[in-house]
Amino acid sequence: MGDGIGRYRGTENKLAQWLRRRPKKTADEAPGREDLLRATAAAGLPLAPAAYPVGYRCSCERIGCPTPARHPVSFAWQTQSTTDRAQIERWAEGQPQANFITATGMVHDVLDVPLEAGRAALERLLREGVDVGPVAESGDGRMLFFTATRGTPEDEDEWWPCELDCHPETMDEHPGLRWHCRGSYVLVPPARLPGDLGVDWVRGPEHPLPDPLTLLEALTDACARHADQYDGHDDHHSVAWPLSR
Repeated sequence: MGDGIGRYRGTENKLAQWLRRRPKKTADEAPGREDLLRATAAAGLPLAPAAYPVGYRCSCERIGCPTPARHPVSFAWQTQSTTDRAQIERWAEGQPQANFITATGMVHDVLDVPLEAGRAALERLLREGVDVGPVAESGDGRMLFFTATRGTPEDEDEWWPCELDCHPETMDEHPGLRWHCRGSYVLVPPARLPGDLGVDWVRGPEHPLPDPLTLLEALTDACARHADQYDGHDDHHSVAWPLSR
């Protein structure tokens, strides 16, 4: 990964310092694109530029892009991803229309569920007093729960790559749930999707990353209850693109 990437521990202090330094905004002034990207990076989530929508098409040159506006612009996204503020500001200023992705599996993971299931699970978790971290909603019908990573073992053979969670066989056990870990990524707010859709924070990156296992039961229960709405063909999240050349 790029500069500035470390374990999620200690990022809360870094974010608090950044928030204290940022200019005060008026009550009716919402954070802008660059403010949100800086806050996300300050929370320890590594970022890299992504494609963006051009009408209903993707900004990339790939004919018939299967994941329009949802993928990195570079095949080197895993090494390019960074939390370095100066680099992210250069990208944001130089590519004003670009979306951004965050690479999962080093600092954080993402539990990705159908939107209605996610809303039901979030309500339950908050009601039960569970510490829920950052949460985003995607206009294409998904909810993203950002968590601490399942770990970075010293033995590389112990890595659990994202493909194991995204493979269709896992859907029977966790219907509709995808666990983005090593080798994957998700869009971070603010992001735009084709059809005037977007990705926005429900709970911002200032919330500490929780242990994924504290959320998993509520998410899988909610997904099971909403399984009849899941047809198994909504697969644009099932494979991270581009993983390699």
